[in-house]
Amino acid sequence: MAKFALPFQDSVRPKASADETALRTIHILGFLFLAVALALPLGSLLLRAFEDQHGAFVGLHNFAIYVTTPSLIRSAWNSIWTAALTTLVVIPLAFIYAYGLTRSCMPGKWFFRSVMLLPIFAPSLLPALSLIYLFGNQGMLRWMMDGGSIYGPWGIIGAQIFYCFPAATIILSVALSTADGRLYEAAEALRASRFRIFLTVTLPGAMYGLVSAGVVVFTLVVTDFGIPKVIGGQFNVLATDVYKQVVGRQDLNMGAVVGLVLLIPAILAFLLDRWALGKKSATLSGRAVPYRPKPRAARDRPAFLLCLAIALALTGIVAVAVWGSLIRFWPYNLSLTLDNYDFSRFDTAGWQAVWLSIKLSLLTAIMGTAIIFILAYSLERGPRNGVFLAPLRFLAAIPLAVPGLVLGLAYIIFFNAPNNPLEIIYGTLAILVLNSVVHFYTVCHLTAVTAIRQLDPEFEAVSASLHVPVWRTFCRVTLPICLPAILEIAVFLFVSAMTTVSAVIFLYGPDTKPASVSVVHMDEAGQASAAAAMACVILAISLSAKLLQLSMNSVLGRFTSAWRR
Repeated sequence: MAKFALPFQDSVRPKASADETALRTIHILGFLFLAVALALPLGSLLLRAFEDQHGAFVGLHNFAIYVTTPSLIRSAWNSIWTAALTTLVVIPLAFIYAYGLTRSCMPGKWFFRSVMLLPIFAPSLLPALSLIYLFGNQGMLRWMMDGGSIYGPWGIIGAQIFYCFPAATIILSVALSTADGRLYEAAEALRASRFRIFLTVTLPGAMYGLVSAGVVVFTLVVTDFGIPKVIGGQFNVLATDVYKQVVGRQDLNMGAVVGLVLLIPAILAFLLDRWALGKKSATLSGRAVPYRPKPRAARDRPAFLLCLAIALALTGIVAVAVWGSLIRFWPYNLSLTLDNYDFSRFDTAGWQAVWLSIKLSLLTAIMGTAIIFILAYSLERGPRNGVFLAPLRFLAAIPLAVPGLVLGLAYIIFFNAPNNPLEIIYGTLAILVLNSVVHFYTVCHLTAVTAIRQLDPEFEAVSASLHVPVWRTFCRVTLPICLPAILEIAVFLFVSAMTTVSAVIFLYGPDTKPASVSVVHMDEAGQASAAAAMACVILAISLSAKLLQLSMNSVLGRFTSAWRR
């Protein structure tokens, strides 16, 4: 007897499981979160650039004013050439340092790796303050300037070298740590010179790392606000122009225009990095042999001396800031005192700014880590089809190309709108936490995705076959195994929220002034020693958070990573 199919039989879909429904719900909630916290504010910023003070559409009128204002065009050029010059200095220094750490047998690598990370835990204003103590109008080494001034492009470039060095070094260390030893054996068998091996093997293998490091450094310099604000003097850049338009002139429309201009270099750098990633080919094959450097005095001794010189320069900058924070009255009374740490004498917020920064950083770390990791898990282990899947991945990548100042300005325009029901969070700690989570979202998202992809999807498949809920597998398997990555994300968010200036400079209220903003205000008031003291406190707290993470990794690893033994 022939079988007849019902006309609607092919359209019948199996009922979605509870796990699938839950993961799709997370997709929807994640999309709504990023839409409200990122897409809508950026859209409001874009629309504001085409409006006048009364909200009327004026087309390209604001942009016409911008391109016909010489000072604004000069600021854009200043941002570009200082960023380019900083990149040209940082990349060779970072390459030498990374080469010494990965391709030499020099002693003291643990020391050099530790020193390299110091700038990450300090606010960007710290190196600017140190350079003022060294080369300012009353600086100890003022004579070395030969009549020039540190307040301007050379001070900005010098401080940015310190600030951007660890990011470039970390990227290049990763690029240089993987190499096929067979290539070097073949080159040596062909009697190629050391220099030729370097040009034909080492550099091509690290090319993507060099491009990525250059993109990161250029973007960091263009978008940084703290250093130009403290040591820039009358030398204006795009970041300070945005601040002047919004805070000084109360012109949000022109501030939106400058913000969009500031967004262009960051987006171009982001696209360049994506293009370089597409051109990158694998450096290691399945038959590759890891490259292990052999002791060679002709390479190890110069590498040690160069790395030592760089490490001493980094520690010297930090030491000068610490010393400056202990001076009673520079440069007339050089006796040491702790009075500069009585912040209530120099700023109305006092120590309250420090406690608020700790609270802000803790909330950012806890809430941000939970949101980012759960959302990353749903993207990697959830359904592969869905309306919100592609937009969600796109929104997760956008914050990497959005400067903190631009995001902060977008938050002003969006959340301070009278008809916005979310206006209640403007000027509160909640908006600072939200801004910090979104600003540093992409890096943490990529970290979480990398950790989750290291786990075999069979864990979820077996759990589903045994009718174990996905949340139980997530809590008992995924979380313990990914705990080191989770702690890394939490500490990154904590330190970033603790040290950032640009992301919160527009959003704090009278009762929500973080410590990084207090440093700026103290410096503006001429209280350099107090500003240095506050910067040192931020550094100490950030370092303590990192040490706590390392301790927790060691202790918790005994219980959560027993499977590794």
